[in-house]
Amino acid sequence: MENLVISKFGGSAVGVDGILIPTIIKRINELKKNSKVITVFSAPLTVYNEKQRSLTDIALEIGRRAERGEKPDTEILRKPYQKIVQTIDRTLQEDCNKTIDLFLEKARTVLSETLQKREFANETRARLLAYSGEILMSHVMNHVLKSSGIKSEVIPFDIWPIITDNNLESANFLASESSERMEEVEELLEKNDVLSIGGFIGKTVDGIETTYERGGSDRTAADLGILFNKKYNTRIDFEKDSAVLSADPRLVKEELESITSLSYNEARIAGMFGMKILDPIAIKEIVENGVEIPIIITDMGKPENITTIERKPSEKNGHPLKIVTGKKNCSIVRIEKDASERLFHSLDRDKRYSEFVVLSPFTKDDIEFTRILFLDGDYVKRNERYILGFDSLASITYNRGVITLIGDEMWRVQQVASKASSRIGEAGLNILNMDAQEETSRIIIVIEDSGDSIEKAIRTVHAERSKIKFV
Repeated sequence: MENLVISKFGGSAVGVDGILIPTIIKRINELKKNSKVITVFSAPLTVYNEKQRSLTDIALEIGRRAERGEKPDTEILRKPYQKIVQTIDRTLQEDCNKTIDLFLEKARTVLSETLQKREFANETRARLLAYSGEILMSHVMNHVLKSSGIKSEVIPFDIWPIITDNNLESANFLASESSERMEEVEELLEKNDVLSIGGFIGKTVDGIETTYERGGSDRTAADLGILFNKKYNTRIDFEKDSAVLSADPRLVKEELESITSLSYNEARIAGMFGMKILDPIAIKEIVENGVEIPIIITDMGKPENITTIERKPSEKNGHPLKIVTGKKNCSIVRIEKDASERLFHSLDRDKRYSEFVVLSPFTKDDIEFTRILFLDGDYVKRNERYILGFDSLASITYNRGVITLIGDEMWRVQQVASKASSRIGEAGLNILNMDAQEETSRIIIVIEDSGDSIEKAIRTVHAERSKIKFV
């Protein structure tokens, strides 16, 4: 069975206005020595109003301005692509510029419709993001690859392999429908060494543009892995500025340890609770579709530094408390148990939403209540009426933060929960809730989200990690 690497390059991997593209080309040349390669690209970064920003965020801002009746200026959407074109062979520059003009004209048409209708949502939003960002980026990068002597092609939208449902702004992958439309993409891969595709974007059975939620390019890579897994010896490669560490290096500077191996479970929990490893829904979709695909997190600058993510890692040594992470802007919903069961069913069936965990229940006046920790307080605010529709007396508390200790084998750590909680107390932070269960591979500590409390707690607990003894 031939090897296939699905390699995802996010905005930070591309760099501001494509400054890191030479490193990307070097990495792709390495990957294609022993494998076919499908590259998944996010929208590029650029500088806007003196700040480094994703073109996705800029496009969303321009779309919202058009919705308010402001005439949109789209020149900023051209800037990163203009810089990238300058790096490719002159014989391909004219064709690449025509491609950029074509897609940005589509983006301008979308913005004109938005300005006229005063509505920026659903397929209008998806089309703007696709044509100014991910899809255009994949076409531009195809010219870059060809310019570098790589036998490559772009996957056009008319044979797009990622088919989703009709939930246009937070779409859900439809594996069976996607599998039925793979023939032309498979033929394209057979004829080339490298294919390029935009991440984050899907399309319905009827051909309407859709988007995943933010972080969706990770899901695109996972979904392609699911689709190609039967015909190729497939692995997924996420190219980043570092492999996985025991805490976020932006918050913790001392005693950081490189984590060489994670389970699907550990990586999913870490992603849910604040670590920028990969979108946890990407792992969820791999598991739900019954496939086992190794996922590699690669330090793009030092590709010998990797973290391997597998369903059941072969490597069992190392510190069992692998990661200390944290999440701000959480909320807790207290709701009667019977109502919570209906809410869970609806979140799964109707919303396809799973970014929450159930904490320990409590009983009051002989009534059993469920505590639900939502990891996105803004989502709860947007859906308050929906949640309270299941129990009008349910209470919602905002401004909560959570510190999470992660490791499938934390049962080997002596008194890990008590030591972590005591250190947080010594730091002057009040623990509001604590949930420690061996079976879930995680210990959750809930505190108030105010000031730098979350960052302080992460540093405090991580400092204890090196002192913890285990059997």
